[in-house]
Amino acid sequence: MYPIIKNIHVSSVVLTFLFFFQRGIWMLQDNSVLQQRWVKILPIFIDTTLLLSGITLIIILHQYPGSQAWLSAKLIALLIYIIIGSIALKRGKTKTIQATAFLLAIATFFYLVSVALTQSAIPFLVWF
Repeated sequence: MYPIIKNIHVSSVVLTFLFFFQRGIWMLQDNSVLQQRWVKILPIFIDTTLLLSGITLIIILHQYPGSQAWLSAKLIALLIYIIIGSIALKRGKTKTIQATAFLLAIATFFYLVSVALTQSAIPFLVWF
């Protein structure tokens, strides 16, 4: 069961990033496609799949936030990513704020992926 859930999780990670990135480009372009129903619904489906597969992996592997520093760091970074992403795509009052939040959300996303790949709260030290 683990390989299937992990593949679903990794696929969801890729899809959530690609679609977030695309929506960010549309936001920067003031593209009206952002107002289409499917653009609002698809991220909910992808992110729900991502969350459920992540929770399932936690249960299967018995690695829980709080007991694993890297998993706690990943969870905190995920919350930051959600908040910054929301500012980028919806809540930013100016285009400058939205664009800055968009770049910060991308950086946070790559930190999340780095933490997951290295299983270290400070992944950049592992690479050097």
